[in-house]
Amino acid sequence: MSGRPTTMALLRQQVRYQNRIFWRTPVAAFFTLVFPLLFLVVFTLVFGNEEIEGLGVTTAQFYAPSLAVFGAVSATYTNLAISTAISRDLGVLKRVRGTPLPPWIYVAGRIGSSSYLAALSALLMLTVGVVFYSLTVFGEAIPALTVTFLVGVGCFSALGMLVAALAPSGDAAPAITNATLLPLAFISDVFIPPGSNTPAWLTFVADVFPLKHFVVAFQDAFNPTVVAASSWLELFRWDSLAVMAIWGVVAMLLAIRFFRWEPKGGERPGRRRKAKETVPTA
Repeated sequence: MSGRPTTMALLRQQVRYQNRIFWRTPVAAFFTLVFPLLFLVVFTLVFGNEEIEGLGVTTAQFYAPSLAVFGAVSATYTNLAISTAISRDLGVLKRVRGTPLPPWIYVAGRIGSSSYLAALSALLMLTVGVVFYSLTVFGEAIPALTVTFLVGVGCFSALGMLVAALAPSGDAAPAITNATLLPLAFISDVFIPPGSNTPAWLTFVADVFPLKHFVVAFQDAFNPTVVAASSWLELFRWDSLAVMAIWGVVAMLLAIRFFRWEPKGGERPGRRRKAKETVPTA
């Protein structure tokens, strides 16, 4: 008689399971992995790969890190919020809770899969930047780069689960994520380089939310001027890490408090859809 699977074995199984679900949806894979790359290609074609005035970095050196963050946020915040809310509407979460599989393992598998996709998206972006656009990666900045990425992914994974918990339905989740992420991306140095003409109140708003802190801390690790003037320890932006950590912890606590395993108000007539995923077993 075989022994009971260990917790880590169950978690690995769930991560693999969620990865298979993701790759069965080509549209999701396109917008998570390819769509940010298209921005990099377009920006370098339009602006050229010359040094951006006032920043001391080339177009690719600025946009590759910022779009790597955007891809990671899309893989965690957007993907988790939408896929989890839809699974709840389809009754998948309700059925999961009725299996021997610990519910937290299932949720952790979703988060682990999204984190893996975030790392894959960022790695793909940076690899393209290095190979085709002469993006420079500084060895002394890798520790700060890694910690920033892990804290940022954790923060936006928690925020994605919070949106999934609060969204009234799976249909509402895409609208919520797009309405919150895209406007912030435009004021958080993702698509538009910072300028002296930016209104102070807009800068203040961007500084309140975690996206800008993720982007700026990640970009600094690729900025030759910042790296040259700093030791490896000084490259850690502790203020930005603290902001992301606070947002992540608060979002996690609220997500746990408000998370629902069953559709709100039950399944509505006329909207029954066949689930695209099967119930995982322990």
